[in-house]
Amino acid sequence: MLVLTIHVLTVLISISGFIFRGYLLFSGSSMFREKWVKIVPHVNDTILLISAITLVYKTGFFPMEQPWLMAKLIGLIVYIGLGMVAFRFGKTRNQKMLAWVGAIIVFAYILGLAVTKQVTLGL
Repeated sequence: MLVLTIHVLTVLISISGFIFRGYLLFSGSSMFREKWVKIVPHVNDTILLISAITLVYKTGFFPMEQPWLMAKLIGLIVYIGLGMVAFRFGKTRNQKMLAWVGAIIVFAYILGLAVTKQVTLGL
């Protein structure tokens, strides 16, 4: 139960930080370039990853055996890729913003997978 609580808490911190960093970026805030704004997400996401691996081990739900978990893993890779475009590799403000919004949409899908355990989210 503690591992699940840590996982859910770090997920909430992760998406909150992602949205906050996007706000800083798109508002032109100098805070976006501060060292802690870049380090804190990595620390949190490391804890998130460790808790996820621990949950997989404890529950015995493996991505190759659970379609919803495989979709969650693929969604995570897409979310990370879009985040990299939004904060690092996007060439224009529009590219960055589109990637940022896309990442938030993918995050919502991942959250839906976690809640429903259905790849189609019940559609």
